Amino acid sequence: MSYNSHESLKLKIMDYTLEKLEVYILAEEFSDEIWHIVSEWKIFLKDTIGKQMARSADSISANIAEGYGRFYYKESKQFFFYSRGSLLETKSWLGKCKRRRLVKEEKCDELIQRVDAIHLKLNAYIKFVSKSAKHNPK
Repeated sequence: MSYNSHESLKLKIMDYTLEKLEVYILAEEFSDEIWHIVSEWKIFLKDTIGKQMARSADSISANIAEGYGRFYYKESKQFFFYSRGSLLETKSWLGKCKRRRLVKEEKCDELIQRVDAIHLKLNAYIKFVSKSAKHNPK
């Protein structure tokens, strides 16, 4: 292999990093926003809904990262499923925030739309990984 083709292969491999994975980036940005919202709340709200919502939102990207780092596709997919569960848990907390008027209705609606967008991308990524697993059963 020549130096140029080796460098080209190296650059292609570097394109497939966790930090460039769109669903991961969206999940990180989303959880940061949830964190900033909850950090402004009074102690009772932080201790009840706030901590749980922040944890579930952080768990979305954390499980994507953990799954991404696994060697076997089946094991990776399990963490992506955990991520999807955390995503839907966060959506449930946002529904409570909306009903209890803890966050403005418009903001809740926008955050729920972002959850739905991340959900679609995560499902597409799980499908991609599933198809890859059929060609490489490791």
